[in-house]
Amino acid sequence: YQDKEEVVLWMNTVGPYHNRQETYKYFSLPFCVGSKKSISHYHETLGEALQGVELEFSGLDIKFKDDVMQTTYCEVDLDKGRRDAFVYAIKNHYWYQMYIDDLPIWGIVGEADENGEDYYLWTYKKLEIGFNGNRIVDVNLTSEGKVKLVPNTKIQMSYSVKWKKSDVKFEDRFDKYLDPSFFQHRIHWFSIFNSFMMVIFLVGLVSMILMRTLRKDYARYSKEEEMDDMDRDLGDEYGWKQVHGDVFRPSSHPLIFSSLIGSGCQIFAVSLIVIVVAMIEDLYTERGSMLSTAIFVYAATSPVNGYFGGSLYARQGGRRWIKQMFIGAFLIPAMVCGTAFFINFIAIYYHASRAIPFATMVAVCCICFFVILPLNLVGTILGRNLSGQPNFPCRVNAVPRPIPEKKWFMEPAVIVCLGGILPFGSIFIEMYFIFTSFWAYKIYYVYGFMMLVLVILCIVTVCVTIVCTYFLLNAEDYRWQWTSFLSAASTAIYVYMYSFYYYFFKTKMYGLFQTSFYFGYMAVFSTALGIMCG
Repeated sequence: YQDKEEVVLWMNTVGPYHNRQETYKYFSLPFCVGSKKSISHYHETLGEALQGVELEFSGLDIKFKDDVMQTTYCEVDLDKGRRDAFVYAIKNHYWYQMYIDDLPIWGIVGEADENGEDYYLWTYKKLEIGFNGNRIVDVNLTSEGKVKLVPNTKIQMSYSVKWKKSDVKFEDRFDKYLDPSFFQHRIHWFSIFNSFMMVIFLVGLVSMILMRTLRKDYARYSKEEEMDDMDRDLGDEYGWKQVHGDVFRPSSHPLIFSSLIGSGCQIFAVSLIVIVVAMIEDLYTERGSMLSTAIFVYAATSPVNGYFGGSLYARQGGRRWIKQMFIGAFLIPAMVCGTAFFINFIAIYYHASRAIPFATMVAVCCICFFVILPLNLVGTILGRNLSGQPNFPCRVNAVPRPIPEKKWFMEPAVIVCLGGILPFGSIFIEMYFIFTSFWAYKIYYVYGFMMLVLVILCIVTVCVTIVCTYFLLNAEDYRWQWTSFLSAASTAIYVYMYSFYYYFFKTKMYGLFQTSFYFGYMAVFSTALGIMCG
């Protein structure tokens, strides 16, 4: 900024403290606007539009390094309807958010006295702005001027601005919003260490089991090779060698199966890239940039989906590859957009700022049809041509062999339910931190932790599914594909169950809008996580 250049105070949203996502336009409450009218224009990004950022000009005249004494900028004519609106807002602990030079400021609308009969409105915004050189590095708001809400009176709203020199560097100006005592708590470090120990233990266990049992199995099978035919017919052959003629049989519902595998590969790629970008760039300093980045990366990694889904479908002998490509491309977008569409109806009913504008919906649909689909097609064609030929070590028998009876704990359903416990155990502390930054007012910035947890989750999931598949094949059940996928994907069920616990014991959310928003998007998050693990 140059000296005396205009500094814009943007009003963002107002809403109840306990429901972070339930926000309304600031001027939906009967606040009044300052006298200054003209303003340099402001552009909204896709991420902001989806997150319900509604910046409106406050009308306050603020100039760089120009102190303003307490000045009345407008007055509110308090009739009965307006008083009721303010009383309702104060009862529900409404607070508002503003921005100066992209720095967020929060203030509370008002407060009630102890016995809850009289309600008071804060009318005086006292701004202290710190500058370093020609940049704004720090903003503080003090709310003063408590005025009792009496019907049919006029309430004067005022503000003052004080500029002070600050030593904060421009790069570090967001540090005061971060909460190291919360995110870098001993428990966080301890949980990572704990999960790490579990990983080492698991990898050791899996390699030991496989080395020892497989060596035994090989010894047994090679001994049977040396017997003559008469003994072999009487021999007690059992174990995974028996299903060699069926183990490469295509899975049931290969179309859905390969679409899920493709989508899972894509979600994993997106998570990896977004976390790496977030570690390098501080994405939390820009409004909505995390969401915009995720959407961009998701669209750009579509060939991954097509490649893995298409090649798997071709190897399983699938004929309807175009249908598979469409299902693979639109599986995740349809799930996310379907949930968003449903929650949007409630948001429109509430007049909330989270209601997604029509233009943004069209933009997202265009991304789906004109970016994701063509890239998916490219991936599918590559996948079918490069690795679409089945190269199985033994041929598939013409007649499927009957599956023998087995103990109850070897049934696929039981294996699937037990498979998700360990992966969930390795991530659930990190879940708490991620949930808290999304549903409460913390800014998540420790992406290094998230990266470690993602790596740990991968290793644990791989180990668990190897063991599950070995048990299943040993029981001479060759239906391993879905069991292998679902025993990892069942992590999603545990995460969703944890989100219920989190809702009831860790938050104070209430109301139809916030509750449906929470459980709707938690379902999307859990499902995506499950598909990725699978």
